[in-house]
Amino acid sequence: MKNLFDNPAYEEIISRVNKLSANSQGKWGKMDVAQMLCHCKEAFKVPLSTTSPPKLYPLALIGWMMKSKLYNDSPWRRNLPTAPNFKIRDERVFEKEKVELVTLINKFHQSTAATIEKITHPVFGKFTGDQWGMSMYKHLDHHLTQFGA
Repeated sequence: MKNLFDNPAYEEIISRVNKLSANSQGKWGKMDVAQMLCHCKEAFKVPLSTTSPPKLYPLALIGWMMKSKLYNDSPWRRNLPTAPNFKIRDERVFEKEKVELVTLINKFHQSTAATIEKITHPVFGKFTGDQWGMSMYKHLDHHLTQFGA
């Protein structure tokens, strides 16, 4: 699995984000492209925060069973359920969301695995730095594929 801490994976993701336009159409799901960018931003706020968010019960009780799916080579199913705080329903400005997401991707890539692994995922628990890097790559890959990038 590619890892967002590795330069080739990071450069690939940035290139794919830059291929998106305000007119990019999703192949599945309910979000438009600007909402998807915002959704991805919200995901980055978890490992980049200074403290671990509270556990999301009851999902946290079973999250360990699905944890490895976040960073293995198998693609995610389409239309997976999303935690309520990651659902973006309001209208968003594409260019603003894109710039802010790229900023967060850069910040994550420039972080150290040791810093990132201090944060506990609210559903899936503790990750190593590499597991965070692979899971963040896989999340972006899933949504960029959704929008044809």
